[in-house]
Amino acid sequence: MFNKILIANRGEIACRVIETARSLGVKTVAVYSDADRAAKHVAMADEACHIGHGPAPADSYLLGDEIIAQAQAMGAQAIHPGYGFLSENPNFVEAVEAAGLTFIGPSADAIRKMGLKDAAKVLMEQAGVPVVPGYHGANQQAEFLQAEADKIGYPVLIKAVAGGGGKGMRLVESPADFAEALASAQGEATTAFGNPDVLIEKYIQHPRHIEIQVFGDGTRAVHLFERDCSLQRRHQKVIEEAPAPGMTDEMRAAMGEAGVRAAEAIGYKGAGTVEFIVDGSDGLRADGFWFMEMNTRLQVEHPVSELITGVDLVEWQLRVAAGESLPKQQDELTITGHAFEARLYAEDVPKGFLPATGTLTHLKFPANCRADSGVRAGDTISPWYDPMISKVIVHGPTRDIALSRLSQALAETEVGGTVTNLAFLGALAAHESFAAGQVDTGLIARDLEQLVQVPQVKFEHKAAAGMQALGLVDMDWAAGFTLWSDLRRSIHLGYQGEVFEATVEVDGPDRQVWEFPGHPEAQICANRVGGTWLLGGDPLPPMSQAGNSITVFDGYGQVFEVIDPLDRDATAGGDLNVIVAPMPGLVKAVFAKAGDVVAEGDRLAILEAMKMEHSLLAARDGIVAEVLAVAGDQVEAGAALVRLEES
Repeated sequence: MFNKILIANRGEIACRVIETARSLGVKTVAVYSDADRAAKHVAMADEACHIGHGPAPADSYLLGDEIIAQAQAMGAQAIHPGYGFLSENPNFVEAVEAAGLTFIGPSADAIRKMGLKDAAKVLMEQAGVPVVPGYHGANQQAEFLQAEADKIGYPVLIKAVAGGGGKGMRLVESPADFAEALASAQGEATTAFGNPDVLIEKYIQHPRHIEIQVFGDGTRAVHLFERDCSLQRRHQKVIEEAPAPGMTDEMRAAMGEAGVRAAEAIGYKGAGTVEFIVDGSDGLRADGFWFMEMNTRLQVEHPVSELITGVDLVEWQLRVAAGESLPKQQDELTITGHAFEARLYAEDVPKGFLPATGTLTHLKFPANCRADSGVRAGDTISPWYDPMISKVIVHGPTRDIALSRLSQALAETEVGGTVTNLAFLGALAAHESFAAGQVDTGLIARDLEQLVQVPQVKFEHKAAAGMQALGLVDMDWAAGFTLWSDLRRSIHLGYQGEVFEATVEVDGPDRQVWEFPGHPEAQICANRVGGTWLLGGDPLPPMSQAGNSITVFDGYGQVFEVIDPLDRDATAGGDLNVIVAPMPGLVKAVFAKAGDVVAEGDRLAILEAMKMEHSLLAARDGIVAEVLAVAGDQVEAGAALVRLEES
């Protein structure tokens, strides 16, 4: 076994690797960018070293030569890449090995063979792995590709051969739409990957995304059964589970064997995932799955496989990379129970899943879940990296019990300081079709409006926020007489753009009566019984406060702002004359010029943040009075970019 390894990553996966390494007595070296000096993974590691000259990945976590040099300088024997960044870069693998270090993962040759989807499909066909009917060849002429699509039969899917994340992908439902879709896909693929080549595949009408976790030692491989990753939004996974609902023994055996054939065909070493598209239109059948791609690294969703098999996949990675044989044979691996993983992100769901930033003023997970997180209370969600807060993972003896535990864990997770997708995840966990195991990759898109509804705020929540704002949670009778002559106060609070007034009459140290002008039916009594406050009979929910922001941890977290009555009109209405940056980021382009006449909804600028581009639009018709930023500016959240003339 290694004495010391360097982890060429950050966030939750770096923390995850450190935990297992520590359990094996292996020392760890963390690397960090300018933005991550005080990050959780840095604090957890035995040693840490700074890399790069800026917070951007290209200036830090993608600097392979510097990472290798640091590993040598720190006396590390091996490098664990985590996922993302350099984890599937064959040139980095070769450089690691040339430096006399061990790469904890597959060979450069294996990564290259699976790196391009078209070449990988040809290789899989030769290995006897079923692939979706389609064209994966080198001829990229538009007329030829159209003819191939006509032969396959519509609908078809155009996919970029390089990259992922849904870029360079277009669904075509009729021959008349093919040429335009092809040009669009090729243009996007060129921009994203520098490679315009595409492949054409038959589109599966009721697709499910089921993947096989494989593990190899370079010669032989085993599988650790399947994961269902069908709950996706824009090709990004949201909730994963293992095993797949509705899976039969016959199909599990067929898919497992196909995954092992795929791994052994390329001499795979380490943890990998073989992803399949599955036809779910008439139940799961052993002849209804086809190879999509292989991820030559540890997957984000690996914990659900660990929970149903009892295997620590990171431990296996370290042991096999250190020269040991496979820790278990196929007949020693079994499934116990069911597991779910939900990806908790800092993002504003009602605003179109806009990635969010902010300092986590409060972070607490319930005891009945596994929370793989790379952040702590007090940490900042940076605009430079993926805005994941944690993976919320549960296990149970049956799918129903595990799903109930997931719902409970999400409801009891407390995040303060930023908006999150908790309510969206909770709505998904409670979705009738999902609960019944009727999943496919289109479920979220079909029911998106239902799933993104903002939870209704209750008057009990408003009263709780008022108690926190006025310091009435831990008040005593003496303090009441000292602070107020009439024991009656009012406060203005904001919630989701609405500003409301709440008044309270304190009847003593253990009783308060809250009222809301304009809502005579909404009188809320707060009574303290045995040291616990009850609001209308229910316990006062947990809360946290940072400045003027109060989060009530009920209904997945209700965020209230304490409002100065003098600022009420401005707070409620907002300033339509100023277009501001919604988060820290890089100004990619500015389209407005002073004197331009613009209409509501016109695009005035583009901000790049959280690895995405965000269009900033005019909030009203008007004339541009002033442009306050230029392309290339790095701006903070709330920075004014364009100002319109007063109307």
